[in-house]
Amino acid sequence: MQLNLQMFLAVGCGGFLGAIGRFYINTVVTKNFPYELPLATLGVNIIGSFFIGILIALFLHFTPSDTLRVFLITGFLGALTTYSTFAIESFFLLNSSFLYGILNIVLNVVGSIAAAGSGYKLLIKIL
Repeated sequence: MQLNLQMFLAVGCGGFLGAIGRFYINTVVTKNFPYELPLATLGVNIIGSFFIGILIALFLHFTPSDTLRVFLITGFLGALTTYSTFAIESFFLLNSSFLYGILNIVLNVVGSIAAAGSGYKLLIKIL
């Protein structure tokens, strides 16, 4: 893969759209589901993991340009998912409620791995 302006712009544009998507989902979910667990972070992590599984499986059969690949995976999904947010939310939850902290960690980690594998296997079966 050649690093050039087009690649940087692809990552940046994908990141822009992923960050806007994350902001929108966070706003809507937090407003409508004001629970102790950070459901918005959990949701985007699981959704993003599902779609990375789909894209990786798809890219095994249809090789996209490097520009499209970095736009979707590094840019969009990288900005949509929220590992640093997950980390600080888990830290604060562990300090205020050990049970909610552990629940948040387990749901994010196990849910994201299960979603990535599900997306991958789903598309592999279709293709």
